[in-house]
Amino acid sequence: MLKTVGKNVWAFDIEWVPDANAGRAIYGCAEDMPEEKVWDVMWSEAGATPENPRPFLKIALSKIVSIAAVVRRFSTGNNDIQLLSLPKEPKSVPAETEASIIERFLDGVGDKKPQLVGYNSMNSDIKILIQRGVANGISAAGFSKRPNKPWEGYDYFARGNEGHIDLGDVLGGWGKSMPSLNEMATISGIPGKLDMAGSDVAVRYLRGEIKEIIAYNEFDALTTYLLWLRVAHFAGFFDESEYEHEQDLVRNLLKASIAEKPHLQIYLDAWK
Repeated sequence: MLKTVGKNVWAFDIEWVPDANAGRAIYGCAEDMPEEKVWDVMWSEAGATPENPRPFLKIALSKIVSIAAVVRRFSTGNNDIQLLSLPKEPKSVPAETEASIIERFLDGVGDKKPQLVGYNSMNSDIKILIQRGVANGISAAGFSKRPNKPWEGYDYFARGNEGHIDLGDVLGGWGKSMPSLNEMATISGIPGKLDMAGSDVAVRYLRGEIKEIIAYNEFDALTTYLLWLRVAHFAGFFDESEYEHEQDLVRNLLKASIAEKPHLQIYLDAWK
């Protein structure tokens, strides 16, 4: 269970799609082969079947297209909560490169040293940040720096270190007993998957629906944060009134952000 609640918490989620350049390099696809066709080759090599035409690809062969995070600073005021996402100005073609998205996020982590919160993030989100960061040749010295002793700072690479809380590890079992984020959130009264699922991201990307992917990404970041609040309440870090107050902050954040991000009304309506 949780040992601490950090003064600066980032509940984050990442969306990615197959990397056609990786597919061309590894499987010898022609440079002029359309992205969608390269993806088909990659899925075929990963064991695609009629029942499962898009099997999970190794994350090193995927590219990050969006990162979203709920940022809560407990040390600077009761209302200091934000919903952040990259790329900042989504277009039908991403306005920022994958390298820029990763670099900006990891620079922020390295600078602010937040307590990261994810779901199945030790095996997926953290790993894809590292693998794709290396593949893109970026430098993330602040994020990568590891303390000599556990009490000297957060270590984002060590299991059990409070710098990174993987709610999947905290709540999960093994094999079929492991709940998905959608399952755990839904039975907890928190919105799970709404109008999109992770398996839809690749198709929506090919359609140029970057805004819709970022909206979905923000939904998952919000769900991860609300589930973390519930776990922290279970662990005794928030009493009943404090827990309700923290949920009210999220509701107020959603209401204040709807003018700029109308899709958040969907999430607010789904959260009873």
